[in-house]
Amino acid sequence: LPTVGKTSDPPQQPMEVSISAEGALTLRDRASSMEERKISRNDLVAAIRQKQNRNPDQAVVISADKNVRYEAVLEVMDMLQQNQVRKVGLLAKPRGG
Repeated sequence: LPTVGKTSDPPQQPMEVSISAEGALTLRDRASSMEERKISRNDLVAAIRQKQNRNPDQAVVISADKNVRYEAVLEVMDMLQQNQVRKVGLLAKPRGG
């Protein structure tokens, strides 16, 4: 039978950026705590860059209130990509049965 090697590093938890209906941003670093903290756009970029210094492949997911305009989500995504955040995704909740 073939063997599978173990990876030396466990997969990194993504950082989660949430956009409220009012447009306020919060950041949750799932690797260190589940606590959300309000954050400005400039501080958001700085916090993610600091995390990327330790892990260049740090993933970031964006979640938004259902009343947030699509453009607001794209603005945050674009801002992150312009600041060399390579792994940016959208967090979606599955629909209830």
